Amino acid sequence: MHREIPVTSLQRLPVYLNYLKSLGRTDGNISSGAIARALGMGEVLVRKDLAYTPAHGRARTGYNCGELIAAIEEYLGCNRVLPAVLFGAGALGRALLSYGGFKNYGIELVAAFDCCEEKTGATVGGCTVYPYAAAREVIGRTGARLAVICVPADVAQEVCDTLVECGIAAVLNFAPVLLKVPEGVNVRNIDMAANLAILASQI
Repeated sequence: MHREIPVTSLQRLPVYLNYLKSLGRTDGNISSGAIARALGMGEVLVRKDLAYTPAHGRARTGYNCGELIAAIEEYLGCNRVLPAVLFGAGALGRALLSYGGFKNYGIELVAAFDCCEEKTGATVGGCTVYPYAAAREVIGRTGARLAVICVPADVAQEVCDTLVECGIAAVLNFAPVLLKVPEGVNVRNIDMAANLAILASQI
């Protein structure tokens, strides 16, 4: 069983993984200090984050690169295949469907849904776009427990309620609204406009 990990530490693990993979090697060793310097972080912070994974660092030599990559991938579940569905096949939804990077983290988008008849029946990024009414049947058939919401704010809660009824346990929400979910269902909100506004305020 994984030790309970702070959300901020969990968010940094993919950053470490991407950096390690960018080095293009699995042999040799790398220290927490080298990772920290490359990413502009504190060495103690990196070491504490990596301590949540099965990785074992060694005094003076650090971590074996291949073993550290494998340990982070194991912790994040990258070696499994977790089916996910997407609601809202508009511009953002279609871009996400066409993005191949999810598979690097063991996530496979297996179906999409939209209420617009003109969009249903199409195949985007290897996924069929189904009508909204088919959600229960398709989610049940695929066994998906993870969903991505890319619908307008005024229908996002309705879509989320449907997803919960279909057994979805975790939602990545791109709609600019805070969703209400029952205990046991995890939601991560991604408000791109708000994040850009924060960045703009710091210029």
